[in-house]
Amino acid sequence: MLYSLTMLLPALMALFNRDRSYLDFLSTFALFFSGGTGLWAITRSPGLQLRTQDGFIIIVLFWLLFSIISAMPFWLNDSLGFSFADAMFEGVSGITTTGATVVESVSELPKAYLLYRAQLNFIGGLGVIVLAVAVLPLLGIGGMKLYQSEMPGPFREERLTPRLADTAKSLWLVYTALGVSCSLAYWMAGLPIFDAICHGLSTVSLGGFSTHSESLGFYQNHAAELVGGAFSLLSGLNFTLWYMALIKRTLKPFKNNAELRFFLAVVTVAVLITAWQIWHAGMYDATDSLIHAFFLTSSMITDNGLATADYASWPSHTIIFLLIASFFGGCVGSTCGGIKALRFLVLFRQSRHEVHQLAHPRAILSVRVGNSVVSDRVLRSVWSFFFLYVSMTVVLVWLLNMMGYDLLTSFATVAACINNMGLGFGETASTFGTLNDTAKYLMCAAMLMGRLEIYPLLILCSRFFWRS
Repeated sequence: MLYSLTMLLPALMALFNRDRSYLDFLSTFALFFSGGTGLWAITRSPGLQLRTQDGFIIIVLFWLLFSIISAMPFWLNDSLGFSFADAMFEGVSGITTTGATVVESVSELPKAYLLYRAQLNFIGGLGVIVLAVAVLPLLGIGGMKLYQSEMPGPFREERLTPRLADTAKSLWLVYTALGVSCSLAYWMAGLPIFDAICHGLSTVSLGGFSTHSESLGFYQNHAAELVGGAFSLLSGLNFTLWYMALIKRTLKPFKNNAELRFFLAVVTVAVLITAWQIWHAGMYDATDSLIHAFFLTSSMITDNGLATADYASWPSHTIIFLLIASFFGGCVGSTCGGIKALRFLVLFRQSRHEVHQLAHPRAILSVRVGNSVVSDRVLRSVWSFFFLYVSMTVVLVWLLNMMGYDLLTSFATVAACINNMGLGFGETASTFGTLNDTAKYLMCAAMLMGRLEIYPLLILCSRFFWRS
């Protein structure tokens, strides 16, 4: 019911531009607002406390239903020529902040749809933050309990309601402030006001939808690329750190965070490697190489998906390096996709711990991240998540390869979707519309799987889950 209200803003934009697509947005609004209102009226129950099992079911239903609603305006508009598979792919890509598109010429889309795509990213980004900060830690997914142990007041609650609403409000304020700041920065960098707003919304959500097929590279503007790279990194930070910094009016939460230091170290190394590779290939001079490398590396490692106009012409080994980097992601509690820096930090510390333990078998050692001792339960959870993530990636690449796509296209496409990064390579470098319908549905599943951190989808397929 509430999500259907978001159809009104693009409908107003369409009316303002005398575009008949307002009917598609209003039809979607009417259908789901009336349906949602009716269901809410007959099922509401004051004071309801949700169990852990309910949390898994609600998460999956939330994203499946929102994906369908998001797809409807694309499917209802005959002038776009979208099949249902195209509409679902575009809708799922938007709401999961992936940014992959089936549209060949984005610039030709009506302004209402350009705004709608940016809005999908922005709303999906808030959903991602609430999911990562307020829900997944409570469900103990992939080591997120470790993250919860360092949260401030309202984020510690061991229940899904009513504190979830308070958490969402706090996060919404921080998230919106960052979005406004990013839009203003783009405008000051020289982008038209409409484009600045759309790119601001898609950047802070790390969604990657642009108003042009060439993405941010359309403007050939170094200042815009610096803004895009900087806000990609800022949006890749843990949003509870932003919250604590604003509440306490100090930067100490950033300074004392082990995951943030690890994340920035990895980004710095990746930027320098990328800059050297494209400079060595003779594509740009030293300054341009550093700027382009900073922007595209920041965008891909945080799974934003904004790009330079000619990224597909970069050396293939450089693109493969960045595609692999997209599995790293940003910090937990941010809008990024991927495995997340905290999990890699835990794996690194665990590996170092094993080396030390082999050297001194009788020593009593523990794995620490910051001031927290990592429990065996968390370690098992992180290793399990890492194994499942890599395994699902391999299976999806194999399935695409079996459909006739070459190995590079298959890997790049799966990396773009499961990491919610949105930039393909090979046959999907310019558009994902080259995929057949079966592949599009498969990649929709990959996008949802990456966004939901795999476990909620897998656990609903378990008979053990349904026994209690």
